[in-house]
Amino acid sequence: MRKILVPTDFSENALNALDYALELFKYDICEFYIMHAYQDDIYADKVLMKSKTIDELTRVISDKSQLQLEGILKHVSKVSPNSRHTYHVVSSNNMLIDEADKIVDEECIDIIVMGTRGKTNDRKLTFGSHTLQVLKYVQCPVLAIPENYKHIQPRRILFPTNYMIPYKRRELKLLCDMASPYRAVIDMLYISKSKKLSLRQQNHQDFINEALCKNKINFKIVDNKNITNAIYTYIKENDINMLVMVNTRHSFLENILFQSTIDEISLYIEIPFLVLQNMRRN
Repeated sequence: MRKILVPTDFSENALNALDYALELFKYDICEFYIMHAYQDDIYADKVLMKSKTIDELTRVISDKSQLQLEGILKHVSKVSPNSRHTYHVVSSNNMLIDEADKIVDEECIDIIVMGTRGKTNDRKLTFGSHTLQVLKYVQCPVLAIPENYKHIQPRRILFPTNYMIPYKRRELKLLCDMASPYRAVIDMLYISKSKKLSLRQQNHQDFINEALCKNKINFKIVDNKNITNAIYTYIKENDINMLVMVNTRHSFLENILFQSTIDEISLYIEIPFLVLQNMRRN
């Protein structure tokens, strides 16, 4: 049984991410938790705040949230009638991060699927603020889906790594199980001037090879000083349709996610991006 959390703000981007998840995991027995955390919405409507008390406004927002979630369930039953899938809707007067964290812990969620951007849809940013918060602070694999991305079947997956960190078997199994129904090829990309691996790196590579045994794996080495450009170039030149990275301390990905100005992110991701979390909670 795979458990999948899909946060939504009822935007087209969020709905597209849900549709992607329904199709990607169509062969799996899954429980979907479709969640809307509406605490921010209560204070966002300045007009209603002037005419209603907080309690009245909360009831209005809560009712609207529940109604929209029921609408999503109708959409799901229409576009993806799958007997392997069951659904739960969660409407919560809470912040997105807090509610996501709570559901991940209580339900042992395997993966979070969401759009790279939500309602604001600022095209200058790789990730919207909500997606960025989940990538940073919720300890669970996250699959971020770009706006209007429709190519569901992952045929070629890129996994950049320096082989310096121990990987979690459960998360590699998740990747293996996602890729194997589509016979996807996984390219492990090591960006380095040296073509030799240390004993530690070799051990980690062997572990990856064993954990992803259902899949065809290519072990690649690229000499490039700029890691971002190396990844971007590889994606373009090899028709990659999913990017996988690990979020760990002092990693390239952590440097991206924790930049003070998000606008500086130079890796504009146009394909689904799976972030495996290898970080302990504070």
